[in-house]
Order: sequence, then structure tokens, then C-alpha cells
Amino acid sequence: MHAPDGFLEPPVAIVTAVISLLILGRALRLSSRELGDRMVPFAGIAAAFVFAAQMVNFPIASGTSGHLIGGALVAVLLGPWAATLVVAIVVGVQALVFADGGVTALGYNTLNMAIVTTFGGWALFVLFRRVFPATTSGVVAATALASAGSVVLSAATFSLEWLFGASVPVPFDTVFAAMVGTHAIIGVGEAFISATVVSSVLASRPDLVVGARDLDKTALHRRAPTRMRTVVTTGILAALLVAGVGSQFAADSPDGLDRVAQENGIVGSGTHLLDSGPFADYATAGIGNAAASLTVAGVAGVALTFLVGYGLLARPWRARDTSLR
Repeated sequence: MHAPDGFLEPPVAIVTAVISLLILGRALRLSSRELGDRMVPFAGIAAAFVFAAQMVNFPIASGTSGHLIGGALVAVLLGPWAATLVVAIVVGVQALVFADGGVTALGYNTLNMAIVTTFGGWALFVLFRRVFPATTSGVVAATALASAGSVVLSAATFSLEWLFGASVPVPFDTVFAAMVGTHAIIGVGEAFISATVVSSVLASRPDLVVGARDLDKTALHRRAPTRMRTVVTTGILAALLVAGVGSQFAADSPDGLDRVAQENGIVGSGTHLLDSGPFADYATAGIGNAAASLTVAGVAGVALTFLVGYGLLARPWRARDTSLR
């Protein structure tokens, strides 16, 4: 879903950038309602994990790959306002440091990946929670379905943007069918990863899952919760492992958006404003070994997204205690 520069016409790029900035500005103000001081490091971990997971493309049908977007997952963990900031940080770092997604495309990439998936995923999650029982299993099931649906919503949103900002004469219905069909399959992988992560957090620190705060506290705390310091350490190590090792086994097939673009003659500008950066295209400048180059870039990305996420989301309550307990 990382569209390059020039994928859509400038008016759509400008309008989506304005919409994204307005929503992110509001998210900065309202995220404090969803997070407490002890949740801020967890938000940083979420940003680092989403960055790492997006480096690992998994194969789907017809020589196409997909990767986690993470909006619905983070919304269930942190709430939609904080989740929007977390995923927006990832999208911004990817574009500005790793030349993944166009700089002029940041408006619609942020809208599609960080806003539509979080709020759309959260709305679906709330809907499915009404259907499933009020148990941890119900939360996990709702997470899976909401995550799958959020990917389809993101693909449909890009298709609508194409309707108003097509850069080549490809019909809307062609793009819509291709995008939604391809990403419905990718959504299965999104659902599996999201459900696995939420299930793991519920087992160790259910109080960190915003989407499970209405569950019976006695049933949730059947054993002593894992210390927050352990959660943070484990989360960082997991993100580093995924980015440094898991990325080595990522599928090299084009992702859903790239496949649709190739099949329909949609091309970007062909250049990236920051394609000469030290980590452009997830390769570290000066390191000749491809595996080592990718590992260093992945570790750098994990560290950067964690620090930016922690620093940005900690701002509203820096005067308060943020120690790990």
C-alpha cells in the first residue's frame, strides 16, 4: 500500500495531505485520553513492531505478496487516536528515511494506511465485539475480522482516490476490483498476525489492551501480570528479531498495490526525492553484504520508530511519572 510519488494527481495529493494533517493534529490532542503514562513505552513498541512487520512480505496467490499494515491491531491495543499516530509515524519514517512510499504521496499513504485502517478497523472491532462473547477469545476473534476488513477498506479508499486523481486512463471499476480482490486475500495474513499479537498481550498484560477494558477484571487477572519492564524488553527484542532476521526471508514478489499497478499500467514518477539516503530501499550505504545491509537498516528503523513514537506520545504527560513498572 506504499504508493510512490506521482501515483495520483497533485490535487488529490494536496487534499489528502490536508485531511491527514488535520486528523493527526486532533489525534495528538486526544490520544492522551486513551493512553496513560505506563502505556507510552508500549506505544513506542507498537510503532517499532509495525515497522519491523512491514519489512516482511508474505506470499499470496498469483506471484503477489502482502505485509501487515497494523492499523486495526494497534487500535485494539491503544485505541484509534493513539493508533493513528503510531502508524503515521511508521509511514512517515518509511518515506523520509527508507524511501518507501513517496514524499509527495504521504498525504494519501497516511490517510489510507494510518487513518482508514485504524478508525475503520476500530469501528469493525466494536461491531464484532457486539456479536462475540465478552471474553478474551471474543476479543481475539473480533480483532482478526476487523484487521482483515481494515485492509479491504484501505484498498477501497485508494480506489476512490483513483476515481478523482487517476494518473493514467484506467477505469475506476478495474482498479477497485483489482485492489479489493487482492487485498481481501492479504487481509487473511493481517488477521492472523493481529490475532496472534493481541492474544499474546492478553495472556501477559491484559490491562494494556484498550479493546478489552470492558472484560471482567477477575477473569483477566488469573495470574500475576508480567512486569512492564519485561513487556518493553520483550517487545523491542521481538521487533529487532523480525526486522533483522525475519526480513531476510521476506517474499520478493510485488505487493498488492504494485501488482495492481503493473497489471494496469499505473506508474509513479519513477524517482524518489530521498532515494540517495543512507537507508534508501532498506539498504545501508557502505555495506556491501546484502543480508548485513538489510539487518542494519531494519535495526535502525526499529530504533528510530520506537524513539519517535515514545517521544511524540509522551509529550502530553512528560511532567508525570513514566517509570516502568
